[in-house]
Amino acid sequence: MRKSKLLTVFATLVFSFLFIPLVIIIITSFGENSTIEFPITGFTLKWYINVFKSENFTTSFLLSFKIAMLATLLALVVGIPAAYALSRYNFRSKGAIKSFFLSPTIVPGVVVGYALFQFLVIKLGFPVFQGLLLGHFLIGVPYAIRVVGSSLEQFDFSIEEVAWTLGCNKIKAFLKVVLPNITSGIFASFMLAFINSFNNIPVSMFLSGPGIRTLPTAIMSYMEYYYDPTVSAISVLLMLGTIVMMLVIEKTIGISSISK
Repeated sequence: MRKSKLLTVFATLVFSFLFIPLVIIIITSFGENSTIEFPITGFTLKWYINVFKSENFTTSFLLSFKIAMLATLLALVVGIPAAYALSRYNFRSKGAIKSFFLSPTIVPGVVVGYALFQFLVIKLGFPVFQGLLLGHFLIGVPYAIRVVGSSLEQFDFSIEEVAWTLGCNKIKAFLKVVLPNITSGIFASFMLAFINSFNNIPVSMFLSGPGIRTLPTAIMSYMEYYYDPTVSAISVLLMLGTIVMMLVIEKTIGISSISK
């Protein structure tokens, strides 16, 4: 009984530590003063209006969404076949290949960003947009391989072999048998890769250029010169977007199916 109470107290402290800053951000976004303060004096929505009026934030949001969507789709195109091959077949250097694909999640983001900057921009001379897209693709591939691979580990490949014996070739069997059974894993990997790409700062900082800046880097640059509640307002909008996204997931396929 005593352990249960201690666990409850500890869990309450942890959740308070996580949620109280979010509540403070929400409250400060409605303050009237031109600096972030808590508690606030007055109530206004002008900082939310300022977010939509700012061309810097709107263009950077659209760029972040475009980069995250394209990079995530490319990561799935590469990650799903790679996860299938790593789960389905045994071959030499399998462990080394798996470690190579997962390496961007092990190496610190600053190191990955600097290495990509030196290789893609300095040596290969990639345009800024293509370099940024490739960088986000590389940080999204590990999530596709890891999550889809975990779904494939639970898949009974004898079902696929039955499809082969019934006349399906390997491609048709993969599309009609394997893919429908790992849909939740694909969707979960899409969400993780998309959110990680959209919120990424280290890689985006190194690979951004003139006129091409993602939303997180735009917010960081804005905070260097201004400390008004506009940052709180855009943070609240991003939180609302995440909540809406999770509600859509729950209404369509369910949160429980993603976490399996």
